[in-house]
Amino acid sequence: MRVLTKRLVSLAFAALVLVSALPVSTAEAAPEISATAAILVDASSGQVLYERNADRKMLIASTTKIMTALIAMRDGNLSDTVTVSAHAAATEGSSMYLKAGEKLSLEALLYGVLLSSGNDAAAAVAEHIAGSETAFAQRMNEKAQELGMTNSSFANPHGLDHPDHYSTARDMAKLAAAAMEDPVFRRIASTRTATVAGRTLTNHNKLLGTLDGCIGLKTGYTRAAGRTLVTCVEREGRRLVAVTLQDGNDWADHTSLYAYGFAQPVAPAAPAPIQGSYTLRPLVSSGTYMGDAPVSGGAFPAVPLMADTDLACRVPEGAQVSCRLLLYGTLQAPVTAGTRAGEAVFTAGGVEIGRVSVLCAVNIPAAA
Repeated sequence: MRVLTKRLVSLAFAALVLVSALPVSTAEAAPEISATAAILVDASSGQVLYERNADRKMLIASTTKIMTALIAMRDGNLSDTVTVSAHAAATEGSSMYLKAGEKLSLEALLYGVLLSSGNDAAAAVAEHIAGSETAFAQRMNEKAQELGMTNSSFANPHGLDHPDHYSTARDMAKLAAAAMEDPVFRRIASTRTATVAGRTLTNHNKLLGTLDGCIGLKTGYTRAAGRTLVTCVEREGRRLVAVTLQDGNDWADHTSLYAYGFAQPVAPAAPAPIQGSYTLRPLVSSGTYMGDAPVSGGAFPAVPLMADTDLACRVPEGAQVSCRLLLYGTLQAPVTAGTRAGEAVFTAGGVEIGRVSVLCAVNIPAAA
């Protein structure tokens, strides 16, 4: 305990040095959520407003169908007549209740894919577009590479569990942002109920009717993947995308994420050009004390944070650099040194110039 106290005092002294050099604003605590992996992104600028394990490869269940619908809209015609095969009709899991030999338009099937999350509809779409689910999955992987989804692999059009079928929260946000640029996709994904091919389909996305500005996207669930959810909300011209993977409280978590996200300042779509002369200024060194994060149930109420890496940025001559902390929420004891707790964001003239991850500097044991 003495060693821990000495380290806290040492880091607190380092804080005086940092604060004297840079104005550091109060940390903005992000909401506490239940997801194993999550991300909140400004779709226009690409700014990441929140992330947790965003690059962890995970099962994605029926959120897969975002890619399925996007490929179908690109490679097919909505008026195409699709004949449902026996294989498609027999696909297990969530269903549009198709019958072998039934004929529907591609558009009708896409409503079944995005509203009722029909695995049978997704299989029928894949067979119509590419001849087989395997061939269609190849097109999905090609599109993923085109979108920069470097940690994703698709093995089928519906999202049933498969060892070669996975993605990450970050990759799924890239996919969602691209999909919502397509007006047809946006129209279907935002529809709450529709009657097609003699069926009344209801969108599984409950946030369409309860969250202001929600315009999509897709739910998902398998026993192994847990609950997965990708949503999009647009308010006053600003569009945000949220992704949660393996989240038993996803409706509430997405609501909290959007409340937090829309309260954050709008970042420019691209860094503003530096006018006049500038200097390359070192802003922080690895291990520098950056502030504290609250700890619940710990022997200490907070844990000191340190910068993960060195950071040097181009700064206009005479500009004042400020720093603010973006925390991922309250940490639960015991806390292990090196745990990523948030980010330190540096700005000059109101424009972000760089950011570094902040890590827990010491272990915080649970309270006795």
